[in-house]
Amino acid sequence: MGIRFINISSLISYATKPKDKTTMNKDIDIARQAKMLHIEKIAEKLGINKDELETYGKYKAKLPLSLIDESKVNKNKLILVTAITPTPAGEGKTTTSIGLAQAMNKLGHQTTVVLREPSLGPVFGIKGGAAGGGYSQVVPMEDINLHFTGDLAAIEKAHNLLSALIDNNLQSKKRNLGLDARTVKWKRVMDMNERALRHIVIGLGGQTQGIPRETGFDITAASEIMAILCLVKNIDDLKEKLGNIFIGYTFDKKPIFARDLKAQGAMAALLRDAIKPNLVQTLENTPAIIHGGPFANIAQGTNSLIATKMGLSLSDFVVTEAGFASELGAEKFFDIKAQYGKLTPNAAVLVATIRALKYHGGVSLKELDSPNPEAVKIGLANLDKHIENLKHFNFRPIVAINKFNSDTPEEIAVIADYLKSIKIKYALNDAWAQGSEGALELAQIVVDTANACTTCFKPLYEFEWSVEKKIETVAKKLYGAESVEYSLQARKDLKTISDLGLDKLPVCIAKTQKSLSDNPSLKNRPSGFIVNIREIEIAAGAGFVVPIAGAIMRMPGLPDVPSSEFIDIDNDGNITGLF
Repeated sequence: MGIRFINISSLISYATKPKDKTTMNKDIDIARQAKMLHIEKIAEKLGINKDELETYGKYKAKLPLSLIDESKVNKNKLILVTAITPTPAGEGKTTTSIGLAQAMNKLGHQTTVVLREPSLGPVFGIKGGAAGGGYSQVVPMEDINLHFTGDLAAIEKAHNLLSALIDNNLQSKKRNLGLDARTVKWKRVMDMNERALRHIVIGLGGQTQGIPRETGFDITAASEIMAILCLVKNIDDLKEKLGNIFIGYTFDKKPIFARDLKAQGAMAALLRDAIKPNLVQTLENTPAIIHGGPFANIAQGTNSLIATKMGLSLSDFVVTEAGFASELGAEKFFDIKAQYGKLTPNAAVLVATIRALKYHGGVSLKELDSPNPEAVKIGLANLDKHIENLKHFNFRPIVAINKFNSDTPEEIAVIADYLKSIKIKYALNDAWAQGSEGALELAQIVVDTANACTTCFKPLYEFEWSVEKKIETVAKKLYGAESVEYSLQARKDLKTISDLGLDKLPVCIAKTQKSLSDNPSLKNRPSGFIVNIREIEIAAGAGFVVPIAGAIMRMPGLPDVPSSEFIDIDNDGNITGLF
């Protein structure tokens, strides 16, 4: 089919016309006004019998893994939503994904949106909520943002059980494996921002209190258990991957894994319910599956493989997202998740905002609301690189221009004229303010593109390549790096990985989300830079290795004014402050 464009005059007219719905309400107020259907009604839309649901009240349910039908997974259509390099506030991938799914349903195409679960750390830290926004949200919003169905708590407990077993074995006289505590990198986790726990010393107080050693806490979303849960197929696969977690070495250099501690069975038991994806709904009663939540700057950044396959088993189209920008979440979605799950994505949507383009064009965060078409033009270089990145996976992306109230017709014209000149499909997305009505044009383009693609997807690299070749391919092609340099520690890690027979695993590069490079201060489309790999961690359970580029924070801290200060609850149980 031919390239489809929107008339620029209609874009400008649409950008300035009055909205049918007010955009002044806060997200939580809009969510509270929603007319939610009982979760059994949402399940009916997907052909699920109510007896197959494990309900959590009226509006949430767990789905049994038996509903996954592998024969349907690659017959139905999978759409990935990614973005350009974001501003600190993000560019609205979740809102776009939800609005797009709602619009596709309005056009008569059975669609499910499949998303990640929010972490309490960002909810109480900066974001204040992570379930979409405006009239494109998943509900019940308060439940999803807080404890939901307890998945993150179960992941935390399973992770910390292994931590306890490690320290117990170090202390044990009867069953001691001879583990050298100096080689143990496994920390503890909690789902909260807590900088004071990043580096700690445990085991103080005498012989009965454990072996003194340095360790620390990571946030739960950074746990390898989270990464594992999001890549398994079933309970047996879960136990195998948990058993494969690398712990460290004995004093005589023998590698020790979680299976040597006989930890995998109990850990899997704690994850019995967490492995099942969660069914909820959008404000317009579109089915939504939410499951798992690894960060994209330190892990694979996508919802679970089980959730994605569940959606593809139950609906004709699935809209899903990957964290941060194309060189992070999308790369890991394609190269790790899609390859492990044998998924064949059919379309890629690239979210861009005028605000982000101005930011990359040199405008400060405080001035992003001020009109500046020239800065938008400069920032197009960042958009262009992300379009190029998706072409490396054999996709011609659809650009969703995610609308903000501060956008001007002149600024919108800059990006629209440019996309037309390079023959890239695009649409203005106003799903935040108008729900499905604001994403109908985008939805039609996505449906046409996905239906036209059967075998378009190709990964960036093969697992059989060397670790160095995989790293350099990602760094040069997707980041735009000139070369890659390895520290002495990273070189030692490469040898360790080879000695353990793990060199054929994919790479999950950990780097800043603030730049295409590994330097967060380099905006727009940097060039001529060198990516520095300072160490390479082993995530044998998850099935990948983690090259660390730059300083990566696995346990965030709270800001000076955390979002928790604005969150409250009244005597009737109504929560406020989740923006």
